[in-house]
Amino acid sequence: MVTAMGEVKAAPSVRKAAADRGIDIDKLAAELGRTTIGREDLETAKSAPAAAAPAADTAFWEVDHAAYGPVTAQPTSRFDKIAAKNLGAAQAVIPSVTHHDRADIGAVEALRTSWKSEAAARGVRLTALAFHVKALARCLRKFPKFNASLSADGETLILKDYVHVGIAVDTEHGLMVPVIRDADRKGLWQIAADIADLAGRAQARKIGAEEMGGASMTISNLGGIGGTAFTPIVNPPEVAILGLTRTETVPVWDGEAFRPVPMVPLDLTYDHRVINGADAARFLSHFAGLIGEPRRLLL
Repeated sequence: MVTAMGEVKAAPSVRKAAADRGIDIDKLAAELGRTTIGREDLETAKSAPAAAAPAADTAFWEVDHAAYGPVTAQPTSRFDKIAAKNLGAAQAVIPSVTHHDRADIGAVEALRTSWKSEAAARGVRLTALAFHVKALARCLRKFPKFNASLSADGETLILKDYVHVGIAVDTEHGLMVPVIRDADRKGLWQIAADIADLAGRAQARKIGAEEMGGASMTISNLGGIGGTAFTPIVNPPEVAILGLTRTETVPVWDGEAFRPVPMVPLDLTYDHRVINGADAARFLSHFAGLIGEPRRLLL
């Protein structure tokens, strides 16, 4: 490192500090007309501009598809554009991991069957999703790191003293996520009524913007469609999302023989900056335990 004036002298700690800040110490010496640089000189120097992130290569999208056969151009909806932008950003920023488990839902189905007459009298359709929302609310209270958001700079974890559960609703005009407020304070019947109300109004496009924000965590339920597992994308600023797929009957060894057990697959995707694998496993195991013994949700 030599300038026109000779070798630049600087302590190793000064050189390291300059390198950390992107300062060219030889150029700084030349600008100051000095051959010795101290730490105080770095305070007046301008850091080198950060290298810009390489632009995404979109050449593979810029294709004349009509050259290969008939096509139809269909504009994307406003909902789809918003979802694409948000989910794309989430995948780019969040180091996500998906933990898979399953829960015995036999007791839930037995309760739903035994309460059919009461459900009819109340005019409420008691779905399995209501049990999942209630169980998730319990888990969010027991595991507060899942009921949190990470600040944009990653320096602060904001822990929430409320439990709001989002429910993803597939509509003709796109995916909507209305929110059940204070789910931890509501009983199963009220949660079931809220699900029916929110889902119905989402389908009719009568959900207000204020009803779709501030969720502690979201449930994406594909059980009515199919599948055995999937990897839902975390919906920021949430730090986790729970996916459900179709219940299947599987043989489970009870110590003496195999017995058929209805099991619902569970898929928990989480932000690994906030949640580690052991925490995720404990969270989903506790959730499965609540679904396996749903009367605990009534306490």
